[in-house]
Amino acid sequence: MSADPFALFDGVDTVLFVHAHPDDETLAGGALMVELLARGIHVQLVTCSRGERGEVVTGPFSHLEGTPELAAHREGEIAGALEILGVTDHAWLGTPPARAAGQRPRVYEDSGMRWIREGLAGPAGDASAQSFSTSPLKEEVADLLALIDDPVGARPQLVVSYNEIGGYGHPDHVRAREIAVAAAAARGIRFAELVEEPGEDVTWFALEHRLDTVIEALHAHATQLTVHGRDVVHSGGQREPIRTSIGLREI
Repeated sequence: MSADPFALFDGVDTVLFVHAHPDDETLAGGALMVELLARGIHVQLVTCSRGERGEVVTGPFSHLEGTPELAAHREGEIAGALEILGVTDHAWLGTPPARAAGQRPRVYEDSGMRWIREGLAGPAGDASAQSFSTSPLKEEVADLLALIDDPVGARPQLVVSYNEIGGYGHPDHVRAREIAVAAAAARGIRFAELVEEPGEDVTWFALEHRLDTVIEALHAHATQLTVHGRDVVHSGGQREPIRTSIGLREI
């Protein structure tokens, strides 16, 4: 690992993060986004679906599960989280500026998932034709390229998304990585994948000092998780430590 991990960002003015659903941006890399912004590096975020098939935490928002209203509510949740993180440059894939020229805006729906075993998800089996993971890959890459090429936007020098299995196998995470890699390659932009453990080929960022900000942002995603001290409990009951330190592996 480099003595200065932020040497990875030498010559980088803008980093584009490609995430699948609202809350992924905070859970998987929120601390890194906050740190980059503090260091004067511009952060772009594109979210690929509204997460409308997500389970909902038992409580005041339970009635939203499985309803059309959940998508709109999660749009509001991510807006609140991004305000806390300080990210002001956010787009939805399929909506300008992340929509290919000449195409009508569209919504890529949450594909859903099922647990194959503990810690590993797979396709739900009933994803709609409008879902993110089953829509044409070429169309989705074109939408992401529209954002990258936007003449009034900030062109990224680094694109960041998930590893090959999307972190834990969710089909939307896998597809997000696929379109991010393809778009970066098409424009000759560097790509790095998010990694949860240090390793020989991993640039590791220890960002414990960003914990309070990440916790505050996580509270905004109240339909999906509950914060318990330094842990989050997801809507499905899974408990995990709040991640502040994260790695990037450039490929």
